[in-house]
Amino acid sequence: MPPVAPSPSPIAAAPAGARIWIIVPTYNERENVGPIADAIISTVPQASILIVDDGSPDGTGELADELAGQRPNIAVLHRPAKQGLGRAYVAAFHDVLARGADVVVQIDADFSHPVRFLPALLEPLAADRADLVLGSRYVKGGQIPRWNILRRLVSRGGSIFAGVVLLMPYRDLTGGFKAFAAPVLRAIDLDRLHAGGYAFQIETTFKARLAGARILEIPITFEERRAGQSKMSMAIFMEALRLVLALRITTLRRRRRTLST
Repeated sequence: MPPVAPSPSPIAAAPAGARIWIIVPTYNERENVGPIADAIISTVPQASILIVDDGSPDGTGELADELAGQRPNIAVLHRPAKQGLGRAYVAAFHDVLARGADVVVQIDADFSHPVRFLPALLEPLAADRADLVLGSRYVKGGQIPRWNILRRLVSRGGSIFAGVVLLMPYRDLTGGFKAFAAPVLRAIDLDRLHAGGYAFQIETTFKARLAGARILEIPITFEERRAGQSKMSMAIFMEALRLVLALRITTLRRRRRTLST
């Protein structure tokens, strides 16, 4: 039987020779920001990096400015205070889109998202097989080698809950290692995103799917951060639960309005 051709996307694919911008959000990541920038440039030398610093008191922003002064493919976006991961990404998305980005990648500064997976994340976009690529811990080949059983249950349970409630078939909805074709970001109306913490990852994937994006998961290995402190908290976890329910309710209301007109 001949292979089935993928459905056409309503979102224009990123062109060959795409301008790639990799966004690295930071807050107190002074120990990591230089090494992660070096690793990214070594792995994807054609890419540019935007470091988004939320007023880190440890001097991360100042060090980022030094890096940008040394390398033309590094830029820095300073924000006055910590306002949540989602707000940092929205500001960064606007910034790189204004710079002409064709592909936009999210990656953590702490090496929990191994840089060696960047080529695999970018390849489906370059081959026009996807509009959004999710680095997944929970598809075949994905790994989390150093997590205990409780942490695995919380993380996997959150993704399953979001997938069931929002009717999304993807196995890792809470991960933050993602690559977007720029038209996806324009289609989801960035200024109407609500999540401030890690729920932002669920919200962007959900909105991209509603916009008709082709979404693909690739396996990654999730590592423990090399230095510094984790930003995860119970408040962030509860925000994710509330957001999932709110998105489902909003979607149902819109469908009812559509059916009644």
